[in-house]
Amino acid sequence: MKSARDVLDQFDLTPATLAPPFHLAVGPVRISVFCPQGPLREALVGYFAPALSGQPGDIAVHLLEGQALGDEPAWSDWAREGGKSGRKDAIFDLQGARLIRKVRSGVTFLQSPDHAIAFGPLAQNESTVINFINTQVLNACLREGWQLCHAAAVAGARRSLAIAGLSGGGKSTSILRMMDIAGTRFVSNDRVLVRGGAPAWALGIPKHPRINPGTILGNPRLQGLLSAERRAELATMPIAELWDLEEKYDLIIPEVYGPGRVCYEAPLTDFWVLNWSRESDAPTALTPVDLADRPDLLGAIMKSPGPFYQHSGGSFEPNGAAPVPAPYLEALRDVRVFEVSGRVDFDALAAEGRALLDA
Repeated sequence: MKSARDVLDQFDLTPATLAPPFHLAVGPVRISVFCPQGPLREALVGYFAPALSGQPGDIAVHLLEGQALGDEPAWSDWAREGGKSGRKDAIFDLQGARLIRKVRSGVTFLQSPDHAIAFGPLAQNESTVINFINTQVLNACLREGWQLCHAAAVAGARRSLAIAGLSGGGKSTSILRMMDIAGTRFVSNDRVLVRGGAPAWALGIPKHPRINPGTILGNPRLQGLLSAERRAELATMPIAELWDLEEKYDLIIPEVYGPGRVCYEAPLTDFWVLNWSRESDAPTALTPVDLADRPDLLGAIMKSPGPFYQHSGGSFEPNGAAPVPAPYLEALRDVRVFEVSGRVDFDALAAEGRALLDA
């Protein structure tokens, strides 16, 4: 198995093309998704509702439920980012293409300039399929010079705000508190593409927040995501345990905040980096910073494109490669960047956000 053709010869694309594709538009990116009729398609169409378009896309994604490779390649584990352990992805490089496998689920992908194909137990791994479709947005923009940030973002009437921080630092909770401000629109929960200019520009992906119980319990608007019984159970947990509890719930933005509250692109004016601490006694403070002098904060913003990314010259992202700071500094040159320090205080941060986004 040396080329994409060797892989394609093992599959039948007919089932994915029996139904018309549905189309997505995200900023400059247009995607057509070929998926058979059934529960998976219904779930995807509902999930991507804010991005649905009537225009066919330049990128075609084929979803082949239940199909599998006849010949298994010699997989190589993809190196995970710092602080994370365990096997997640494995890769096998072909001529001009790459196979990627999710180790735990067995869902596998063929990625190349001409093919974006997912196969395996797709219906049981809906979130993985959603991520694959969104990866095509990231790939297209990265090839055009956008920078990928590990951040959430919202847009107000005059200003917009991206929030980064270490994993588990409170990005989702913070950004959803900003959504309580009238007129604020959701841009992204975890991935923001940034392009420099006058002004700089932010582009999100159609990925609704996946939030932990602590985020839900701290926001009255969200508590309907939990059953009364589960809320009662969680209310008895110590705050420290609740903060660290990994129990994800999907928050579909239009269902909670109403129609018209999603916009995937906006001029980017402000960027906050969460560097606060649950152990601190100091009041929450926002301090302007120059990212060129704070590589620690820039490191919290930068995000590797991962194993799916194929550069414009044809080469795939090398295993273990780290993002390069210089393009990020250039893209964020005209964006106001603040460090959030002191104790973790979402009420104080929400007040700062209201002052910014209501201005």
